[in-house]
Amino acid sequence: MARHVAFTSWLSPGKRIGLYASMPQELGTAPLIRLALARGCDVYVPRILSMRKRRMAFVPYAVAGRLHSFGMHEPEGNAFFPARFLDTIFCAGVGFDATGGRLGHGAGFYDRALAFRNVRTHWRGPRLVGVAYAFQVVPRIPVTATDIRMDYIVTDRGIDESLAHEDGSGVRGR
Repeated sequence: MARHVAFTSWLSPGKRIGLYASMPQELGTAPLIRLALARGCDVYVPRILSMRKRRMAFVPYAVAGRLHSFGMHEPEGNAFFPARFLDTIFCAGVGFDATGGRLGHGAGFYDRALAFRNVRTHWRGPRLVGVAYAFQVVPRIPVTATDIRMDYIVTDRGIDESLAHEDGSGVRGR
């Protein structure tokens, strides 16, 4: 997956990249984190702020940290950044479809953190990239009005360019 992303402009020096530290059952993001850091990107990872309210923000990536109850790696620190601060966010999911639909792990953290995208009249970012194994991309995912769609999907087999507008600005039909 990192090899495919390496050929895009998404990881340019100075870009602020949101990446999750993958769990064992997910497509590994460690090579992508290394690539982003090597290219001079600022890397941020999700941090749960409130389990009860299902709120998260992003914190600067650090190797040291703790494991959250979900098994996610979370760096220590108090510097929190909202999703709108980032240029590109790579999102985990259980499944994705050809319209950018995403089936997450069921808690709604990403949908809440990215809800501002559903009220925009035109695309301004951050770019949302779903990360999955190719077999996790299915014909249709049931989505609701509060679900956030991905702009791209990258798998172990490549990047699904069919979601993007000709100008590279995201999912068609938004």
